[in-house]
Amino acid sequence: MAIEAIIKRRVQQGQQAKQLVPLLMQLRAKAVQQPGYLSSETLSNIENPEECLVISRWQTIEDWNAWVTSDTRAAIQARIDEIAGSEQEIKVYAPMVLRPG
Repeated sequence: MAIEAIIKRRVQQGQQAKQLVPLLMQLRAKAVQQPGYLSSETLSNIENPEECLVISRWQTIEDWNAWVTSDTRAAIQARIDEIAGSEQEIKVYAPMVLRPG
């Protein structure tokens, strides 16, 4: 069953964003190469442009867990956290399945 990982970050406009965008692109380029990766998109909150949301879709929770705990991701994420000055917030969701009756 496919899952969605929702990642929220704070990205200040200006110089910080200029430093972070290439790292976020690098993170996405590496994710695309991982088994089970389906898609992702990066959104900016219209009311608060410093709030960035990534919605990442994976075939299974095991595929996501392999990626989120990988050394490759950890190295890039550490650089992102250092520049952003705050950690990301991750929540993982699965489709809600309704049973008949």
